[in-house]
Amino acid sequence: MKRLSILAAGLLMGAAAIQFSSVASGQSDGWVTLVDGSKMGDWTEVGKANWAMKDGALVADKITEGKDPSYLVSKESYKDFEMKVEFWADDDANSGIFIRCDQSAKIDAKICYEVNIFDKRPDPTYGTGAIVDVAKVDPMPKAGGKWNTYEITAKGPHLVVVFNGQKTVDVQDSKHAGGPFALQYGSGVIKFRKVQIKSL
Repeated sequence: MKRLSILAAGLLMGAAAIQFSSVASGQSDGWVTLVDGSKMGDWTEVGKANWAMKDGALVADKITEGKDPSYLVSKESYKDFEMKVEFWADDDANSGIFIRCDQSAKIDAKICYEVNIFDKRPDPTYGTGAIVDVAKVDPMPKAGGKWNTYEITAKGPHLVVVFNGQKTVDVQDSKHAGGPFALQYGSGVIKFRKVQIKSL
């Protein structure tokens, strides 16, 4: 009986160790996954769109209340960080990733840095790959019709954006020091397959 209880205790400890190591390995490098193929993540929504998980991605293709864009705002705030985002946009998509927002109840490019996803922006200098009103792109890369990656780094006033492996922004700006980030739906179709962030 004693041997059985020791064996059972050993099995329980082993299972706990395996469970802990798998959790730890998922977060040991500091990356936090907010969206992946199986989870939508926990957000505060500002404005209304039909955000939903479909075919392994977080998708929106319609504003459901009013005319204003919809934003999924992170519950946590971030100051210095690295971010990786995998997204798909159709040619008409108006979307973006808003970082270091000064508040969470109202999101726009005046109170956040907007890393744009907008191939058909009337002024393409601040279209896809740019930070609106902070850092231009020339020529503007296109995101429409394919899966893309953004790697965004914010460290102090230094902001870097890499779009599909190519650096599109490397700028110094100190307007916004920290805050939540947000995913935008404005028009067209946008899909987010993975959103990860790591504090620096």
